[in-house]
Amino acid sequence: MTRSLARGILAGAIACGLLGFGAVQAAAKDSLTLAMPLEPPHLDPTAGAAAAIDEVVYANIFEGLTRIDSSGTVQPALAESWSVSGDGLTYTFALRSGVTFHDGTGLDSGDVKFSLDRAMAEDSTNAQKGLFGAIAEVAAPDAGTVVITLKQPAGNLLFNLGWGDAVIVAPESAGTNKSQPVGTGPFAFERWVKGDRVEMVRNDSYWGRPAKLAKATIKIIPDPAAATAAMLAGDIDAYANFPAPEALAQFEADPRFKVVIGSTEGETILAINNARGPLSDLRVRRALSHAVDRQAVIDGAMFGYGTPIGTHFAPHHPAYVDLTASYAYDPAKAKALLAEAGYAEGLKLSLKLPPPSYARRGGEIIAAQLAAVGVETEISQVEWAQWLEQVFRGTDYDLTIVSHTEPMDIGIYGRETYYFNYQDADFKALMAKLNATVDEGARYGLLADAQKKLSDDAVNVFLFQLAKHGVWNKDVIGLWENSPVQANDLTAVYWQ
Repeated sequence: MTRSLARGILAGAIACGLLGFGAVQAAAKDSLTLAMPLEPPHLDPTAGAAAAIDEVVYANIFEGLTRIDSSGTVQPALAESWSVSGDGLTYTFALRSGVTFHDGTGLDSGDVKFSLDRAMAEDSTNAQKGLFGAIAEVAAPDAGTVVITLKQPAGNLLFNLGWGDAVIVAPESAGTNKSQPVGTGPFAFERWVKGDRVEMVRNDSYWGRPAKLAKATIKIIPDPAAATAAMLAGDIDAYANFPAPEALAQFEADPRFKVVIGSTEGETILAINNARGPLSDLRVRRALSHAVDRQAVIDGAMFGYGTPIGTHFAPHHPAYVDLTASYAYDPAKAKALLAEAGYAEGLKLSLKLPPPSYARRGGEIIAAQLAAVGVETEISQVEWAQWLEQVFRGTDYDLTIVSHTEPMDIGIYGRETYYFNYQDADFKALMAKLNATVDEGARYGLLADAQKKLSDDAVNVFLFQLAKHGVWNKDVIGLWENSPVQANDLTAVYWQ
């Protein structure tokens, strides 16, 4: 009986120990694996247009003078405060003290001046160089103060400074940020296993509230079926923009998961090379717009998730103008316009599709719709790096499908060079006036005019606003439900 009692006590102690260990482990879970569909071409947000860059590093590794929060509101970041002169031309920023980069070097006004001067330079590789177009000069009168002088008032300056393209980098590490990013954020880069994942660890020297996660892994899973399997198996904890909308009902019925449908800034378009052969003819572009049934694309490619749009603007913005009726689905009208343009017998175009499921699935549907009006498309499925090189930089395409997820990015249509090859003096004048206007009501009026102009010119076939399909473990707290900017901000994420 003595031996039996001893064995019982030992077994009880082991059981209690194991239970206690498990409880401690559950309470102390401090790592997260989050998946996304596209691998970034590199990790420097100041030197590339791919949204996937910001989706890894924005707010996590890199920070700007300001930042955009989950509601789309401008908040202080590396600048703790600022003041604006009466004429709206001078912004004076007070920097936070005690901020260091992940390599231990301190942040001061010289780093801010270096970053903004670099972004504005003639040889700048910044994909959003236009954000800084209103800036005349950046001065650093002392280590803790930055003064930005403008050429003309810019009502969106503080918002622009919160983009990933405006993050602050150090001259010591700027040259290697593409592969070894060094920022000031709450997470420090650990390693990048190309083709698979990016790993970050908590920055214990962070100036602000420390991250609750000790480690975060961004896993690259582009295939919808693989994403579904990985989530069900527990190989990933969250997918911030799930690529398989057809599987959402399955996750909604599973008590292990939370499904959150939010909004994004992603205007999903059938982009047109406006300088390419028949596509330079307005009648042809209008024919393409009438040939596409937006709702059929949303239903077939996105399983009903998405809001139809008629121009390049987010429906949730108060300045949005609903122009979807301008190009109602009308195959007969599309054929008539093609005939009027000299293509009664039809024409052939290329259609290059990047990896996201909205592009690959939507492309097949749109190709069939175009074929019904006599437009034959040659589909090429390209990887993301190929798309950036061939389509975005090389403009070697006729048609492509992509979501533009940058916030308030209607200004891209006024650039001197952009992959749509749309050049219109009136639109550029509208953008110049908008950039110089501070009054909100006046800005909304100009934005309405700009939306109508893009619709009238049928610059692209405007399809739908991309919904954000969030799927994550029910115990994960703090992930963004909406995407006002391109971000997977993990700074406030924890396990309950």
